[in-house]
Amino acid sequence: MRRRTVLPGIGMVVVLGVLAALGLLQSESSPETAPAPATASVPSLPFSTPFSTPTPTPTPTPVSQHLADLDSLPVKGRAPKTGYSRSEFGTAWDDAVDVQFGRNGCRTREDILRRDLVDVTLHADGCRVLSGTLVDAYSGTTVRFTRGQDTSALVQIDHVVALADAWQKGAAQWDARRRLEFANDPRNLQAVDGTVNQRKGAGDAATWLPPNKAYRCTYVSRQIEVKKAYGLWVTAAERDAMARVLSDC
Repeated sequence: MRRRTVLPGIGMVVVLGVLAALGLLQSESSPETAPAPATASVPSLPFSTPFSTPTPTPTPTPVSQHLADLDSLPVKGRAPKTGYSRSEFGTAWDDAVDVQFGRNGCRTREDILRRDLVDVTLHADGCRVLSGTLVDAYSGTTVRFTRGQDTSALVQIDHVVALADAWQKGAAQWDARRRLEFANDPRNLQAVDGTVNQRKGAGDAATWLPPNKAYRCTYVSRQIEVKKAYGLWVTAAERDAMARVLSDC
């Protein structure tokens, strides 16, 4: 009689298969604890509450409306700068103002960086921006942002209507709360190239306009919107400069 030959490897495969089916066999390549997800870049935010669903892009306001709003602003001379200091507008980038982002635990500077930069990477705290890219509206250039003592200042947050300018055109009469709101209102804040921001200083439209001419219509329109919202006035030279810009829009 011919004997049947049984291959030992086959028997082992069968045993292993049974053990696997019973859940008694664990693969060496499958760790007991799933690895933590890798840090991922965070997309830039629209002009809305952070981490919310993006809102539809609003219909652009007609130039005629901006001109009408400009005509509604009081025209006066520039008041003295006496008594002005940055501290008159509260602690820089305070999170205590529910203007747009609300009290989300993040400083206003971080909110605006997250809104205006693209390819953003956040710190584990969910607030601090570690890196990102700014397409600077003021100059039309691209600036790479990396958080650090020697690099953070390459991107600065500009007050579209400068605090000192506001002080000389009505804000000196406000209470502390209103000045704090003004200094942290996202409508009046823009992440920009640090060098360009330094050149602007506290200038108004009569003394400084963005070098990127394609952005001047938006820039002036935003100044008008902010000044109307807060009851600030304009000088005659400032009004005329704004009107010239809008006439070419």
